[in-house]
Amino acid sequence: MMPIRSIVIGTAGHIDHGKTALVRALTGIDTDRLPEEKRRGITIDLGFASLEVNAPDNSQLRISFVDVPGHALFIRNMLAGAGCVPAVMLVIAADEGVMPQTREHLAICELLGIADGFTVITKADLQGESQLTETREQIRAFLKGTFLGGDRPIVTASARSGIGLTEVRAELASLALRSSSAKGIQPMRLPIDRVFVKKGFGTVVTGTLLSGDIRVGQNLLLEPGARSVRVRGLQTHGIAEEIAQAGSRTAVNLSGVDVADVSRGQLLVDSGDLQASDKIDAEITLLQDAPTLKLRAQVHLHAFTSEAMASVSLYGSEQGKPGTKRLARLKLSEPIVLVPGDRFVIRQPLPAGTVGGGRVLDAHPSASARRSETQRWLEHMTSAPLAEQARLRVQRRDAKGITAGALAREMGLKAEVVRGIAADLVRSGDLVMASADVLVLRAAFALACDTALGRLKAAGAEGMKRSILQSQSGLSEAILTAVIDQLVAEKRAQIQGEKVVIAGAAPAISATETQRLQEVIAVYSKAGLAAPSVKEAALQLRIGEAEMRRLITLLIREKTLVRMGSDDVFVHSDAVRKLAGKLGPMKGKTIDVAAFKELTGLTRKHAIPLLELLDRERVTRKQGEIRIVL
Repeated sequence: MMPIRSIVIGTAGHIDHGKTALVRALTGIDTDRLPEEKRRGITIDLGFASLEVNAPDNSQLRISFVDVPGHALFIRNMLAGAGCVPAVMLVIAADEGVMPQTREHLAICELLGIADGFTVITKADLQGESQLTETREQIRAFLKGTFLGGDRPIVTASARSGIGLTEVRAELASLALRSSSAKGIQPMRLPIDRVFVKKGFGTVVTGTLLSGDIRVGQNLLLEPGARSVRVRGLQTHGIAEEIAQAGSRTAVNLSGVDVADVSRGQLLVDSGDLQASDKIDAEITLLQDAPTLKLRAQVHLHAFTSEAMASVSLYGSEQGKPGTKRLARLKLSEPIVLVPGDRFVIRQPLPAGTVGGGRVLDAHPSASARRSETQRWLEHMTSAPLAEQARLRVQRRDAKGITAGALAREMGLKAEVVRGIAADLVRSGDLVMASADVLVLRAAFALACDTALGRLKAAGAEGMKRSILQSQSGLSEAILTAVIDQLVAEKRAQIQGEKVVIAGAAPAISATETQRLQEVIAVYSKAGLAAPSVKEAALQLRIGEAEMRRLITLLIREKTLVRMGSDDVFVHSDAVRKLAGKLGPMKGKTIDVAAFKELTGLTRKHAIPLLELLDRERVTRKQGEIRIVL
């Protein structure tokens, strides 16, 4: 038996344009369930209904509706419904045409990344054929340039007379057939949009299952809060199921929690897969008619069924101008479960209105990274494919690395998906898989190897205990294990009892000379790329220039220092590696001397020989007056 294909479709449109009446005519279900909605004759909260139709091949299609309120006062409820649907049915009344909430609802749908749907002109029995033709053309002009424009269908219908309902059902079936299945690479997430008690069962929550599946008997977490709950029972579209699959409207009977402790905006997630965060980095898009977004602006953030106040801190000094895209950090008043790629809408409190929306780039940003570095990192992330995103996330961990499990949680992907991506990156040479499942960038791992090797060389024939080597090198247990294994495999080090010894170690140098070498290393390490001349370094340490050159020669042999182009200019190898790492994301791009000076903060005195060194090391290639980053 073929599985029933499901799709969840949201309604959108101005108040009293016939959204609820159309859903009732299609399904026989009145989605206005609240007494206040019955009394006032308007939709206030979210309503739900479902319809089953046959596809042309006689396979069964299940279409679920999330009916949203059209009144401006209930836009928060509309956002809670629209945030979880992949497609929309925009409803516009024939007698009124495009109205303010028509415009805002369509803008919200686009900001949320909804990319499929169709338009229905309702109350068609209120206008003649010529008037309907004119209304259709006005609506087509309004939809031009949006995801509902172009050749997307505009169907004429009437819930009262039944005109066009067959055509609407046909479009719904077509929409269900062409819809892509819910994200198969993400772990289970169900944003809760309704909570109630069912006699004899207890707490029941409902929502649209965004990804993954839920099974009866499964233990889940209620986030935020990490409250452990158990699935007692499942229903999809009113039918009891053992498994609920992604893309379906799902009711979950929970044990382990009282109804008073659950609310709209929380999510059900699988244990350990995802964590709530109160800080995100995102790309924000501001609407053309939005006011200028000021620094530290306070906005309402709506994501799926969640809502929180957010303080917006824009990257860069300028304010956010209407119709532009900006990178920003949003500090939330309360934590929300979000993953990279999630869409959200932001609204200003007073006067209330939608000002824009955004796409999450990093749901767990580093609090210690410099803003300029974070901004450059985010700029790469905005258009990076999935594998490059993984590489960039590993890269920012330097030699500390990150476990595949932690990387999966950070990317909001299933662990097996990330392991597959990581395996490809390891095969290509971009990453190294250390012990304990830790991933590290190959350049960072090479630096860790050199750091450990430098310590072993200084120890000479005496060698070092593993614990001391770890303490002095600052490497984690997992990275140090991989480093030692690599050095032994390359026959650059060997294990002698409890100690690690440099291969072919000469007798250890004297304590006095070791101290002198460390003093020289400290001078060049502190100077970074703006290294002193030999004479300047000698004066600084109050030793003769000839002795300084002898010590520098020893450090060059150990590859601690690197010659930049003459016998007078040297630089610490760590500084060169860090610079190469900074240039890494610019692979294939060009850079001139002025841009290089701005990037490094160096004067021409240091920039030119440093560029020549990068040319020799094949980090860059000179081409006329510019250089290509290799």
